[in-house]
Amino acid sequence: QVQLVESGGGLVQPGGSLRLSCAASGFAMEDYAIGWFRQAPGKEREGVSCISRYGVGFHANSVKGRFTTSRDDSSGTVHLQMNYLKPEDTAVYYCARRSSCTGAPDSWGQGTQVTVSS
Repeated sequence: QVQLVESGGGLVQPGGSLRLSCAASGFAMEDYAIGWFRQAPGKEREGVSCISRYGVGFHANSVKGRFTTSRDDSSGTVHLQMNYLKPEDTAVYYCARRSSCTGAPDSWGQGTQVTVSS
């Protein structure tokens, strides 16, 4: 079955970096876009980044210039490189399968916690 597993979260100081990974299995990842979303306590889930099946990345204005996304279809892995992290980036981060970066997600990972604090 379709499975998405995030890893790489943790505690980091403001200005630091983290690299999240999303391991996909159970489907042909090369046929799908993969999106990254986050949800902070008391807030709605929001889209952060998306990488199309062609490897084109899209990013929310709040993370543009700080976050990049990449994919390796041969290993079934998508990465979210997060630099210059801010306390407001603290959230649970999820990856999700999408038909395209404008399509709705249809499968979600379990999430990984990112905490930015000194």
